[in-house]
Amino acid sequence: MAETKRARRKVIITCAVTGAIHTPSMSPYLPVTADEIADAAIGAWEAGAAIVHLHARDPKDGRPDQRPEAFAPFLARIKRTCDVVVNITTGGAPTMLVDERVKPCAHFRPEVASLNMGSMNFGLYPMLERFKEFRHDWERPYLEGSVDRIFKNTFKDIEFILSTCNANNTRFEIECYDIGHLYTLRHFVDRGIVKPPLFIQSVFGILGGIGGHPEDVAHMRRTADRLFGDHYLWSVLGAGRNQLPIAAQSVALGGNVRVGLEDSLWIAPGELAKSNAQQVRAARQVIEGLGYEVATPDEARAMLKLKGGENVNF
Repeated sequence: MAETKRARRKVIITCAVTGAIHTPSMSPYLPVTADEIADAAIGAWEAGAAIVHLHARDPKDGRPDQRPEAFAPFLARIKRTCDVVVNITTGGAPTMLVDERVKPCAHFRPEVASLNMGSMNFGLYPMLERFKEFRHDWERPYLEGSVDRIFKNTFKDIEFILSTCNANNTRFEIECYDIGHLYTLRHFVDRGIVKPPLFIQSVFGILGGIGGHPEDVAHMRRTADRLFGDHYLWSVLGAGRNQLPIAAQSVALGGNVRVGLEDSLWIAPGELAKSNAQQVRAARQVIEGLGYEVATPDEARAMLKLKGGENVNF
C-alpha cells in the first residue's frame, strides 16, 4: 500500500526591514525613506516572508520617527502591492515614551503589533567599536547614550499597549528578551488581558537581554513550553551574527524565524546583506533544507487567528 503523503509543517518568516537599532552610516543598504521601506517589505514578501515588521525613519537623516504620518506612505503602498501581514512596532526606539510609541498602531489598527514584555538595559554602545564614522550628528550620541538608558516597558506601559491594540482586534508579536519576560506574559494571560494563540518572539543577543548560546535558546523554549503549553507559536530573533544559527535551531525545535536588517546587517562574516530579501532567502533555504515549508501570509493569518488585511486602517 502506498504511504499517504503527510503535510509538511509550515514555518512563518517575519522580516524586520529597518528597525531603530542600526543607524544609516552602518550600511548603505539600510532602508530609510518611505519608498525604500516599501521596496524592502515587498521584496521580503516576494522572497517568502509572511509578515513584515515595520518602523519608520526620518527620510532626511534616518533617525527613528514614530509619527503616524511617517508610516502612512509605505503602509499604503505595501497594502496596494501585496498581501503580506503588516506588523507595526510599538517599541519605536528606546528613547521614546509609550504614548508616542503606540500612536501608529492606535491609528492604523494593523493585524499585528509588536509588544516588548519588560523594561531593560538596551546596550547599543558596543557598536562604536566597529563603526567609527557617522554622516549624521544624531548617530554617535544615540549609540553612546545607551550606556545609561533604560528601555522602559513597565506593567502599566504594557497594559496600556495591550488595551489600546485589543480595542482594534490587533494581535501581538510578543517580544521576550529574557526568561522573566515570559513570566510577565504569563501574568497578563492569567489576567485575561492577552489571549491565545500567543505569538512569542524570543530575542537573543542584545546586550542587556539573554545571550545567543544554544543553551539560552533551548532554555527559552523549555520555559515557554512549560508556561504556555500548546497555546502559543514560537519564533526567534537572533541579533547580528546570531541570526541564522538561531533561526536554524528554532526551526529544528518546531519554531518560526525572524530575519531582517533591523536585527542584523550581515549575510555572512564581514559581508553586509544587500537587502532584506537576501536574508529571507537564506532563512528559507534553512527551512526547506530541514524539510519544512514556508508559510504564506494567509497561512500565517490562520495560524495566528488574525483579523485579516481588509480590517486595517490603511
